[in-house]
Amino acid sequence: MKFRMYVDEVGNPDLNSSDNPLHRFLSLTGIIINLDHVRETIHPEMEKLKSKFFNPHPDDPIIFHRKDMMNGKFPFEILRDKEIRKKFDNKLIDCLKNWQYTVITVCLDKKIHKETYTVWHYDPYHYCLALLLERFTIFLEQIKCKGDVMAESRGGKEDKRLKASFLKLWNEGTDYISNERFQYVLTSKKLKVKPKTNNISGLQLADLVAHPSRNEILYENGLLEGNIAPFAEKIINLLQGKYYQHGIRIHGKKFI
Repeated sequence: MKFRMYVDEVGNPDLNSSDNPLHRFLSLTGIIINLDHVRETIHPEMEKLKSKFFNPHPDDPIIFHRKDMMNGKFPFEILRDKEIRKKFDNKLIDCLKNWQYTVITVCLDKKIHKETYTVWHYDPYHYCLALLLERFTIFLEQIKCKGDVMAESRGGKEDKRLKASFLKLWNEGTDYISNERFQYVLTSKKLKVKPKTNNISGLQLADLVAHPSRNEILYENGLLEGNIAPFAEKIINLLQGKYYQHGIRIHGKKFI
């Protein structure tokens, strides 16, 4: 079996924006899935759900994007109808419960990070990615399998930064996981980067759960402004059975 960790980013890695409450936190969520399960179950069921509610054309596939779906923006205008929204939400929750995947979310308080390391800072994205890869490596070692990593494309310079950060970890390891351990379980030294328009089910799944997972972590640490929306709360409840657990400890949530 081969596994892939699909990575979604909430927030931005810019430390200069850390004093702005809207940009204080950066989180990375990794969704670990057996690639056979993606092909045989998640992708066909996700496409079936799209066809049932949005009637997409094969030449112009619907791409799930949490923010547009929540706001009923094109091509999700039909979700402005309360009854249809209720039916769709219930179907989506059923899918999110039944699909087999493991979740790891790392959330960084950039403001505290900047204040603590006044002379030298880890790049926030690199810091979060390192913690994700450490946990992904332990996961793969635990089940004696191999895997790779895919992230959503952010554009030219951003993609180069993501790939360089991944390659540095592959070559050098971290304080806790050696480069030999990374290289033994990860099948490629290159981070796969794909655009949202490629209709990749794993990246869409990561997009759907990343924001609720991040908000759960902020809520647990008394840092969430406002309340958690009812639908997000349903996702958070089901994620309790999806977070990575090693032994009796939950390793699927990390606040830095």
